Amino acid sequence: MHKTKLALALILGLASVPAVAQDIKVGTIFPLSGGAGPDGQTVTNAVKLMVQQINDKGGLLGRKLTVISKDDESTPAVGVSRANEMVAEKADIVIEGWNSPVTLAMQPILARGNILDFTAVSKSDLILSGETNPYAMRINSSNGFDAEVIAKYVAQTMKAKKIAFLTQNDVYGNGFQTAVEAEFKKMNFSGEVIMTEKFAFKDTDFRVQLTNIKGANPDAVIVTSSSNSSGLPALVDQYRQAGIKSTFVGAVGIMLSTVYKVAGDANNGVISADIFFPDLPPFTTLPESVAFVAAYKKAYGVDPDKSAALGAAAVQVWAKAVEQTKSLDRKTVAEAIRGKPVKGTVFGDVQFLPNGQMQPRYVVFEVVDGKSAKLKALQ
Repeated sequence: MHKTKLALALILGLASVPAVAQDIKVGTIFPLSGGAGPDGQTVTNAVKLMVQQINDKGGLLGRKLTVISKDDESTPAVGVSRANEMVAEKADIVIEGWNSPVTLAMQPILARGNILDFTAVSKSDLILSGETNPYAMRINSSNGFDAEVIAKYVAQTMKAKKIAFLTQNDVYGNGFQTAVEAEFKKMNFSGEVIMTEKFAFKDTDFRVQLTNIKGANPDAVIVTSSSNSSGLPALVDQYRQAGIKSTFVGAVGIMLSTVYKVAGDANNGVISADIFFPDLPPFTTLPESVAFVAAYKKAYGVDPDKSAALGAAAVQVWAKAVEQTKSLDRKTVAEAIRGKPVKGTVFGDVQFLPNGQMQPRYVVFEVVDGKSAKLKALQ
């Protein structure tokens, strides 16, 4: 055959071969090192597990999913760098957010890159304000919702009269305290906030703050901390060592498996609330939750905590919207979730508010055996 005809035949032959569909890229940006590193790894592992389950069933839109994981080091500047990397790598979705300051720094980068940004954990109410990311969505409860639950329990159930705050000094901790104080004002709380002690996310020595709190002798101390693997266990230990008799009331979601593992029985008597428990109703009766707990334990050897459930649910909700719309377009997928019900998640059938917030359902609990993370539901 003439060389020209041979070349033409080869070109035509190649043109007739169907193009191989590229993998759908699921990005994750969480702390994988430092004080929140173990918790960020837990969320990332849950995302990987759910992606594997989707791939085992044939993927999405006929395409395989690939996870790209990055470490934000709990630092906004690093988070911005990682977000830019996701844009360069053309991620189809980024599931992110352990620390609110990091999430808020990343949002405009991901929005400008036209990447669907799904916050799993970070709680600041500013995240869903729409100013930097008009299609933002979040699985975890927000500071605003959490504040109402904690304020009502402290004021109405405990009937506490003297309140102290031990607050992480950033947009998360300060935002939560402000929201709780606003709830006290709305309910015409007859008690008073007698003091506020603050600390940095990376702090592990709280003796000065705890000495001041012990001297003030409040009825309840409302605590925020997102350093669940380092700072918070140290704080709980030092709280008990200081002999403080005031009730330790943890902000919603801070009592994770890492806190029980490190601080053990020092956690006994802590009051808090959360939106997922692997071994408490209603999750023990939800088929999707039971299946997720079993699969996670098989894969990683431990029960999943709330942070793992948040990561898994983010994948589930996004995948259901992609299947429904037959699209990966950021706006199209977001509009199929915001303000809509979503059935069959790890959290059961859920409702998203128009601003992208999943409607939370709370259980208030007391820690009765910190070593085994045994909890007693209070309401």
